[in-house]
Amino acid sequence: MNTNLLHHPSDFNEMPEIPQELPLLPMANILVFPYVVAPIIISDEKRMAAINDALSDRKIVGLFGIRSSDDQDKEQMFDIGTAVFILKMFRIPDGSMGLMVQGLSRIRLNSLIQENPYPRGKILPIPEDTAHSVKTEALRREVLDIFQEIVDLSPLLPEELGQAIDNVDNPGRLADLIISNLKIPIKERQDILEALDVEDRLTKLLNYLNRELELLKLGNKIHSEVKNKIEDSQREYFLREQMKAIQNELGEKDDRTAELDDLKEKIEKSGMSAEAKETAEKELDRLSKMPPQAAEYTVSRTYLDWLISLPWQDQTEDRIDIPQAKAILDADHYGLDDVKDRILEFLAVRKLKESSKGPILCFVGPPGVGKTSLGRSIARAMGRKFVRYSLGGMRDEAEIRGHRRTYIGSLPGRIIQGIKRVKSNNPVFMLDEIDKVGTDFRGDPASALLEVLDPEQNIAFSDHYLEVSFDLSRVMFITTANMLDTIPRPLLDRMEVIRLAGYIEDEKLMIAKNYLVPRQREENGLKKSQIRFTDRAIRRLIADYTREAGVRNLEREIGSCCRKVARMVAEGKTTKVSMTPDKVTELLGPRKFFSEMAGRKNEIGIATGLAWTPVGGVILFVEATAMPGSKGLVLTGQLGDVMKESAQAALSYIRSRARDFQVEEDYFQKHDIHIHIPEGATPKDGPSAGVTMSTALVSLLSKRRVRRDIAMTGEITLRGKVLPVGGIKEKVLAAKRAGILTVILPKLNEKDLEEIPDYLCEKMTFHFVEWLNEVYALTLTPEKKRVS
Repeated sequence: MNTNLLHHPSDFNEMPEIPQELPLLPMANILVFPYVVAPIIISDEKRMAAINDALSDRKIVGLFGIRSSDDQDKEQMFDIGTAVFILKMFRIPDGSMGLMVQGLSRIRLNSLIQENPYPRGKILPIPEDTAHSVKTEALRREVLDIFQEIVDLSPLLPEELGQAIDNVDNPGRLADLIISNLKIPIKERQDILEALDVEDRLTKLLNYLNRELELLKLGNKIHSEVKNKIEDSQREYFLREQMKAIQNELGEKDDRTAELDDLKEKIEKSGMSAEAKETAEKELDRLSKMPPQAAEYTVSRTYLDWLISLPWQDQTEDRIDIPQAKAILDADHYGLDDVKDRILEFLAVRKLKESSKGPILCFVGPPGVGKTSLGRSIARAMGRKFVRYSLGGMRDEAEIRGHRRTYIGSLPGRIIQGIKRVKSNNPVFMLDEIDKVGTDFRGDPASALLEVLDPEQNIAFSDHYLEVSFDLSRVMFITTANMLDTIPRPLLDRMEVIRLAGYIEDEKLMIAKNYLVPRQREENGLKKSQIRFTDRAIRRLIADYTREAGVRNLEREIGSCCRKVARMVAEGKTTKVSMTPDKVTELLGPRKFFSEMAGRKNEIGIATGLAWTPVGGVILFVEATAMPGSKGLVLTGQLGDVMKESAQAALSYIRSRARDFQVEEDYFQKHDIHIHIPEGATPKDGPSAGVTMSTALVSLLSKRRVRRDIAMTGEITLRGKVLPVGGIKEKVLAAKRAGILTVILPKLNEKDLEEIPDYLCEKMTFHFVEWLNEVYALTLTPEKKRVS
């Protein structure tokens, strides 16, 4: 409530005369209008000196507003102010001075005649404008009406103020009184004070009053709406409490109460950890205080459902029977004896020590060799649930750790989702294509997998959505990959690598007869009597229509044959078909692949090498030729840097031994050497082609032919030493598939033959060498034939 009061001049026994010179009182945030009483607090020494001088004289000072509270010179004072009479002065304990003053008249500051010890100036009283016109009267009535509405709406203005204003006839004084009782910025107050014309003053005041009225209406509307909402909420709360009391009395429960009780019961029965239970109970208490209409209600309820539905204690009992597990593995997969032995060893350890955490297995091999199906067989052998998730192309860390609940539609990561789906905390969890995990601005999923695949850490795996620890130590994780090079070293260090090589033709034949043909026959609705594959037909499919380390494309071609036969049977053209090699060609068309060795003969400058790729072993033909020129060595065939360096090393070795190979001294100054490896669209790299390129160069320079029935691999040095290389098993299988039965390997790779099946070793001949001279003796024809 504003304490400004209106005093009529008759309150004085005699109207004080305003002198031409007055002490000046510059004030930053205080304005007093004529005939209005207002309190003032003064603490500044200069202002107090001016008041003391006025009290000793006529008790009149000039009160002026200032534009800046930091400076009090004339330039900063407004020109129009008010002459005020000091009604009362009192001291405040903090040393300040309190005044009660009454405005007398508007005054104009003509000049400043003194600045110290306090400002003093010459002033000119401004007489009150007493003009009264029809427009002035209309403005006065409009101002009175609007102000009365403001008094009715504002809790700060008493009703008596409205009655007092009705008794003020003078329009100018009416405006001064109203503006004094409103909380209007000091700048707008000064604007009213400087409005000497009554019509102008009332017009400005009317604008301020209209604005104030709109603000009051809007504020009251907001207050009313909020109050109604609070009253409605309180009413709903009391009604619900009454309903609960009635239902409790009757022994009934409402849907909301039943839902909350059901959630509480599920939390108790879920078997969750102490940490998770405490979190769930806090979330349930929060949910009980939340209206179902709230947007957060669904988020909270979904979170509780996830916590409750996780298999905290639910697990399948391991049924590890080693002979039975061996039978299952043999029934599901042909061959892969080394892999099966390692899996059976792993299961045996689990049987003897159930608490054994064991390693994380990683199956590495070309596509189509049965990596994923091995995981299914392991789960079946152990009696566990099986979960598979492909990591290929994953770039978002949240796919592993989940999204935080602050995001709309957030969910736990794939690990937690998979465990919830199978309702067991000890499934066999296969993470496919771990070598194809990517990274971008959303994080590094491979780093998130470090915790998942570490038996020492995953006992308390933290998912961003759950925000409580979940034990993954009972889960058996198996990963698959085509190659190890792209797997981060820390992640690879947590896994035990088991390599799966490709299959030879005999193995593919058995797999097709025992697995692929029966499966495709059943999938295409054929009976055993309606289609029969001969061994020769299957071998035709393997040799002429597929070229792979695995059997995926072979099954696809068998399925294509079955579909064509199914159509013929459905159309009534035949009742049974015997698949012979000719029938295969009739149904599938011309052969798609040709033997690499077909039409090959002993030639100069062409050597057969072996290489490893992510899709299995392959054979490479290294071609070397010479031509007049002086450019040196030319390399083509999309070779990598390492392979180019091997070619340079081979050439350097031969040039250093040019006399031994009977090469003319100026031969390399007059000729360019060109080395090419066909299939130029396929990138090639690695050091293992060094032996092959060296052999091709020696053949070219010495004019000795290279035996076509020998394949070789190995890295070389500048001294002619043959160093060991990797991927021996895959390379040997590639040689066998190509029909090459003699292979030259580095001496230090002799131990790797243990990985190759005995029946395969018996059919092939292996030569282990330490020096390039041994390679040349085995691969080059003994006689030196000149070729024109």
